[in-house]
This record gives sequence, C-alpha cells and structure tokens, in this order.
Amino acid sequence: VKPMTPRCTVPKAVPVGKSASLHCHENEGFPKSTYSWYRNSEPLSPDTKSSAKLHNSSYTLNPATGTLVFHAVHKGDTGRYSCIATNDAGFAKCEEQEMEV
Repeated sequence: VKPMTPRCTVPKAVPVGKSASLHCHENEGFPKSTYSWYRNSEPLSPDTKSSAKLHNSSYTLNPATGTLVFHAVHKGDTGRYSCIATNDAGFAKCEEQEMEV
C-alpha cells in the first residue's frame, strides 16, 4: 500500500545553540515506510560524517521513525524542510515548512 502524505512537524523558530526535533510520520503505508528529510530540496544524509557539506551539522536522522533531531542548531540550519515517506509501493511528500534559527 502506497504511503499517505506524511504529517510533518517542524518548529517555526529555534534559538541558536538549542536543540530542535522535526517529526515525520504516516501509518497507511505497507510495508512500513522509511523517511528521508530535505532542506531547501537538498537531501539530508542519515550519515553526517560521510558528507563534507554536512560535516559541521549536529543532527541525528532516524529513517525508521522519521525523526530529525538537531542537537545544537546554528544559522546554517535555517531553511525549508520537507520529508518523504517511501515504501515498495511508492512515496509521499509533506509540504515544505520553514524553520528559522
């Protein structure tokens, strides 16, 4: 079963240095969806160590739960965030939401 449009929760504004949790979830898809996050239409890698561009980012992305947690946000984390739920039957994307740091 193709995923439904996921519900995305993105904080509107986060003070520099504070933590922020972004959530993405849908429960119609079968098999269970995996989740990927995008900032300004660029995919966020689940592995920040492997990407030179994301090396300074301090976030944890869990593809199974759809949770993206910034441990300490900085100005560079400001942007439009969206999430895609994917399974064998297809994918669905939530609306982009702005997060300001």
